[in-house]
Amino acid sequence: MDILNDILDTLDLNGALYFRTDFSAPWSVTVPILETAARFHLVVQGQCTIALPNEPNIVLNSGDLILIPRGQTHILSDSPVECAPPLETVLEQAGYDGEGVLIIGEGDKSASTQLICGHFTFRENADHPMLRALPDYLLLTASERAQNPWLDDILRLISRQMFSGHVGSDASVKRLSEVMFIEILRMAIEEQKDIKPILKGFQDPHVSKALSLLHNAPSSHWTVKSLAKEVGMSRSSFADKFADLIGQGPMSYLSDWRLQKALFLLDESNISVQQVAEKIGYQSPAAFTRAFAGKFGLSPSQYRH
Repeated sequence: MDILNDILDTLDLNGALYFRTDFSAPWSVTVPILETAARFHLVVQGQCTIALPNEPNIVLNSGDLILIPRGQTHILSDSPVECAPPLETVLEQAGYDGEGVLIIGEGDKSASTQLICGHFTFRENADHPMLRALPDYLLLTASERAQNPWLDDILRLISRQMFSGHVGSDASVKRLSEVMFIEILRMAIEEQKDIKPILKGFQDPHVSKALSLLHNAPSSHWTVKSLAKEVGMSRSSFADKFADLIGQGPMSYLSDWRLQKALFLLDESNISVQQVAEKIGYQSPAAFTRAFAGKFGLSPSQYRH
């Protein structure tokens, strides 16, 4: 099993809002916070500045892409500013109805900033150590794109589709952008210091085998001892290694992952709460309900309703 794909499928990664922009200076906009979402901005032409809370200003040039994994608020502008009008106000003033290009200003067309903006959503309460380890932003420059030809090809295709206006282009962009997100995650896992332990966990022969076992059979009655035996390690050495690389112990990971699978099943299937409990490894619906309510603040039936 590809563990990363299983994680993103279970957390319900979905490409959502996409639009093109054509901004002529001076312009600025405050993008509001959007929880359980990851935002991105791809500069097709020109240059812009992004201001994130408690971060130095970031200048994006043509070909650069920034991903903001936790959907935190930020300011987009042609030059550094301390405040900017909210996105809703900008959309209203521009008369933007969600179709076509968002245009601000009427300056020199050749000097305008053209962006492709969008976001990805996750299921409410989506959680995983990999997502927690992501930094506040991931920046991919044009030169770094050149070193990742697969990702560069995807970004070029997204740009072509967004500017083509062809029938079905929206659906194509949605699918392409989801692949883009996965590829950026793969790249980030390899390059970001805080995520490197998780990459090692995915690649370590013992921990990766344990993760595969947990993801393939979350309903099995796993213990630290049984997992350690399966991967050929002592109980204590395995528990320490798993926690060091993944950021939590194997039983804690399993407990959290079972509840993420429960969210998936409650949303995506019509099976009963009792059947959900059985599928994810709980001995009784009552035990499942207690664990679910303790984690999410409401019962499985209330969540589904």
